[in-house]
Amino acid sequence: MESVDRPSSVAGKVMAILEAFAPGGVRLTLTEVCRRAGLPLATGHRLVGELTGGGFLERLPDGSYRVGMRLWRIGAQASAATALRELALPHMEDLYEVTHENVQLAVLSEHKALYLERLRGPRSVPIVTRVAAELPLHATGVGRVLLAYAPEAFVDEVLAEGLSPHTPHTTTDPARLRACLAEVRRTGYAVTNEEMTLGSCSVAAPVRDAGGEVLAALSLVTRRQGADLRRLVPAVLGAARALSHDVATHGGSTEWKDLA
Repeated sequence: MESVDRPSSVAGKVMAILEAFAPGGVRLTLTEVCRRAGLPLATGHRLVGELTGGGFLERLPDGSYRVGMRLWRIGAQASAATALRELALPHMEDLYEVTHENVQLAVLSEHKALYLERLRGPRSVPIVTRVAAELPLHATGVGRVLLAYAPEAFVDEVLAEGLSPHTPHTTTDPARLRACLAEVRRTGYAVTNEEMTLGSCSVAAPVRDAGGEVLAALSLVTRRQGADLRRLVPAVLGAARALSHDVATHGGSTEWKDLA
């Protein structure tokens, strides 16, 4: 049974409730919200009711809760993420038109890859990612890119947490992962095969700011069977370079510091 520290202040309790929905796309019962937030049921009932009344949460017909439109509107104004997403969308749309595969944009969020945007079509392979979702760095293409260009101390922290297997093909050996990261730095892109989801593979490339620092990763996810990586790699690299140029043109490296 997971142990959650109980927040003491009212603000802390409200933040804990909202944090319960952080995985994105989740619907939680009141009991689940209270368990994740570390709150007594009576306290959670009162605060969740107030948040629902204010439009920050929404109560569904089955009695579960999800993020409300008012909270979504506030969160959508996160300046650095919104600016990067708006710059990226034309390049992501071009990449989708060329490949008709899943196109994704992600940044670092603590020890996870946070997905800012995703494009997919009816022919795209089903994937587990969604906007605002966080996935592991070691098992995803975007995560490999972000981890490859992160400080060595950060890599050590991620490895110290352990590398969970998500499929039989997930890289869980620290030495092997370090070799993969070195290859990413050598080639300038990452490739994963069925490490996050069986039947899919990905190609990802770094997006850099004006100072050359990696602030995001752009990727394609496609079906493993019949994938032509020789065709996909240049397309991803070209889109990432074009987006990097736009990032550099629209501001110096300090403008994107909130994404670091």
